[in-house]
Formats: sequence, C-alpha cells, structure tokens
Amino acid sequence: MLPTVGSILDLPVLRVAGPVLLGGAGALENPVRWVHVSELLDISGLLSGGELVLTTGLELEKEPGLTASFIRSLEEASASGLIVELIGDRKRSMDALRAAAPATGMPVIVVQRRVRFVQVTEIVHRIIVAEQLERVERARDVHEAFTVLSLESAGTGQVVEQAAAMIGAPVVLEDLSHLVLAYSARQLRTTDLLEDWERRSRTTPAPPGTGRTGPEAWLQTPVGVRGNVWGRLVVPVPLDDDDGAAMVLERAAQTLAINRLAERDRRELSHQAQAGLLNALRQPRGLGEDEAQARAAALGLRRSPYYLPIVFRSGGAAHVHSTGAMEAGTDPLAGQQEERALLEQLARALKAASGSALTASIRSGSVGMILAVPAKQLEDPTLQRLADALAGADMPPGGGLPGPAKASWSIGVGHLRASLLEAAAGIDEASHVAETAATLRGDRKPFYRATDVRLRGLLALLRKDPRVQQFAESELEGVLQNDARDGGGHLELLGQYLESGGNKAALARTGYLSRPTLYARLARLEELLGVDLDDAESRTSLHVALLLHRLRGL
Repeated sequence: MLPTVGSILDLPVLRVAGPVLLGGAGALENPVRWVHVSELLDISGLLSGGELVLTTGLELEKEPGLTASFIRSLEEASASGLIVELIGDRKRSMDALRAAAPATGMPVIVVQRRVRFVQVTEIVHRIIVAEQLERVERARDVHEAFTVLSLESAGTGQVVEQAAAMIGAPVVLEDLSHLVLAYSARQLRTTDLLEDWERRSRTTPAPPGTGRTGPEAWLQTPVGVRGNVWGRLVVPVPLDDDDGAAMVLERAAQTLAINRLAERDRRELSHQAQAGLLNALRQPRGLGEDEAQARAAALGLRRSPYYLPIVFRSGGAAHVHSTGAMEAGTDPLAGQQEERALLEQLARALKAASGSALTASIRSGSVGMILAVPAKQLEDPTLQRLADALAGADMPPGGGLPGPAKASWSIGVGHLRASLLEAAAGIDEASHVAETAATLRGDRKPFYRATDVRLRGLLALLRKDPRVQQFAESELEGVLQNDARDGGGHLELLGQYLESGGNKAALARTGYLSRPTLYARLARLEELLGVDLDDAESRTSLHVALLLHRLRGL
C-alpha cells in the first residue's frame, strides 16, 4: 500500500519537528503518491493528484491573504496534504493558516522546527518505489504461478485453490446459472461459504469488469474470452488489498479461460484424428489388421477380443412428426453443436466405465463408434451405459450441457466382431439401423439392432428408389389428397387399423369409438383407397406404402 499522510508524519525526520495538525484530521489516511516541494502559490497546474506538498511558506508570509485560495487550489488539484515549515517570527502566516485550515478536507500541517525537505522526499520516495517494486514482484509471481498452471493444463479446482492461496481468502467459481463449479473455502467452513449460495449470487449483479457489487459487496471478475463469458470468480469476503486480489482473480480467470480453450482444441484435434482413422478403416485400401490395430491403439483404442460398430443418429422421437417424416429446416450449426455435445458425453461415459472407443462424426447428424468389448457378456451392459449417458442418467449434478446436449439420439448397433476392420465395415449396417430407428414411434428402446427394424429397415434402404416412391404414392393417393383437402385424418385411421392387425373390435376399444361410427369411417376409407380392407394382401400392400410414406424425408 502507498504511504499515507499520517504514516509520513510518524517518520522520525518529521516527528522531531513537532508537527501540528491545523485541519483535515479526517483525511490523514490519504495515500501519498509523490512528494512535491515548492514555494509558488499557484502550483495546481503542476499536480496530478496524490502529492504531499512541502513548502517553507515564505510567499505566504508576504501575502497571507492568499493562504485560503492557495489551500483551496491544492485541494481542488487532489493533493494529499500540505506541510508548511514556519521558522522564527511568522505570526502572520500562522494566523492565516489557522483561519483557512479548518475549512478544508485536506490535512494541513505546520512544523516550527527546521526540516530537511530533501531527506523527507528521499525517504518517502524510497517507500513508494519499494511499494511499486513489491507490486511488480508480486505481479511477476502471480504471472509465473498461473503460467505454470496453464502449461500444465491444471484442473479448475487447482486454479481456484491457487487463487485462494495467493489472496488469502475464499474463492468461488460459478457458472452463469449460479451453480458452483469449484471453490476453496480457506479459513471459512464450507457450509458457511456456500450457505444459500444461489440466492445470494442472483442478488449480486455481475459487473463488466473486476469490481465489488451486490448487498455483500463481492469482489468478482468475469471468466471467458471475447465476450463469451461462461462464469465468474468471486471473493465473497472483505479484504485489506482489493487491488492485489483483483490482479490475482483476473490472472486466474485468464488461466481458466485459456485452459478451457486448450482442452476444446485438444478434443477437436482428437476428434479429427479419430474421424480420419475411422474413414480409413471403413475403406481400407490395402490397410491390414495389424496396422489398423496399431493406428487405433495410438489413438486410445485398447486391443480387445471383440469390437462393436455403433452409430448414433440425431432425431428420434423428439424430431419426428406424427406422420413419421423428419422435421425440416434443421439448423446446420445447431446440428454441429449437437454432435460436439454428443462426443463429449460419450467421452465422459467411456472414461467413467474405463472403456475405449474410436468415435467420430461420419456424416451430418450421425456419429460412428467402434467400441472395444472385453467379453461378449459385456456387450449389452456397455450399450445400456452409453444409452443412459445420453439420457443424462450418468451426468454429474450441474454438469449437463445446455441446449444441444439435450438432443434425441437413436442408437444403431451392428454385429460384434473379432476383427477391427470387420467391425469398421459394420458401421454401414449400424448406420442403417440407427437411421431406421429414428422413424419408429411408440415406446422406444435404448438401442436397436437389425432384428428390431426388419421390414422398416429394408424399406429405408429402398425408399429413394423412384419406383418405390411411385408405389407408395399410388397406394395412398386417395387418402393423401382427401386429407390435404379436408383434413379428415383418414391416414391416421389407416395406420391405427393396420397396427391393430385389422381387428375392428380392438380398434374401436383403443380409439374410444362406437362400432357404427368406426364401420362408417372404415367404409369411407375403403372408398378413398379403392380396396377391400378385409383382404390380407391389400392390408400388406397398404402397410408397406404407409411405412414408406413415414420414411420419406429422412
């Protein structure tokens, strides 16, 4: 801290001179940034604030009437204080100072013994320079400490702990939802520090920079880069040195932001490398099993007796209309964010289960994986764990990702293989299963195999064939045209009828319809379709056409 007027008056060189305070007793704690010696009565233009002015007062003796204006000009220039040396018979000056000093808020001191101003200046400036040097050294220590943490990619808790140790007070890192991500309680009990934290935090506004705000006057600084703030560091207690603590908080915030960006860059590089290898494994072009195993091991896939191809397809129940068609106009950027969030969730789930896999986006809306499976009996439990991770069952409290992480994903599973290359070749089958599973309605399974999609899976492969499309349109033409014109809901009725296996009594019960009403509607449906619904082959043909219609647009 800079020396104050009061601390300077306690210096031996001034104390022996018997200083007398004439006014401004409440401002003795004014910090002194520099010492200025002058005999001029108009020096306000030479001051920049925080100076302690020393003068012999000879000019005041000549013109005592200017004493009040002289003191006022110093106060207006934000001088810290005034010391006047009055030696000998200087009654006129003393009387003028006594009259003017009480009206000022700046300390006005008189010494009536000779003082070596050069000695006072030298001592005070040495104190100031030493303080500045101490601050520079502290800033260097803070910089070095957090630079090491950045280079070591230290965890969030370690950075917060370092900040608390340097400040000597509790430090809390919270996110924008006011949830505590990490903290160091220091001398406080954790229960006292975090008591009713969310409410207290919400009543404390976040300033654009470092500062104290809120009813408890928390010292805080934002955490993030280029306006992308994702949290804040808080010291929720009073301190003796806010400036020093602010420097530590800001450097800690920089380290947290840099480490987060570096971690994201490492993940991106890892995802790119895995995507390149997964593509190479699916199209080997001379790549042998041994080389494939070696390259995969270098990216973290452990050698295993079995490998399982899996594909995660965006969409599912949350993205499919009641007709089965996929929702149009999907935001490409949102899709990329969903895939990134999925990759991070899968990485956490694999780490928690001590598993290993190659995981990468294989095309827009689809993420492929080759999972190492130590034993056949572990296949289903591992798949269930991945499905639970996507559903949020394994997410830590407060660790969920907003927005994109909540996307719905369908999981398609291929056949378990003993060869890595064979498993990679099974990605196409798993992709087909996942794509088809995204169109399924009703109760959904955590994951799907080819045996779960059956006819729908075959139709998904053929759905883009113009002849298949023409078949579906011709079978359903009458119903589609009528529903588009009148909105009669006949297509939905057809689906319910076919799903009930043509059992009219069961359909009446599930649809809460009287039999006469149902028979009338079915008669109208037969009229629109031009077929007999009691004919098994007609029902089969219509069911296939309806499945194709629901697959359209996927």
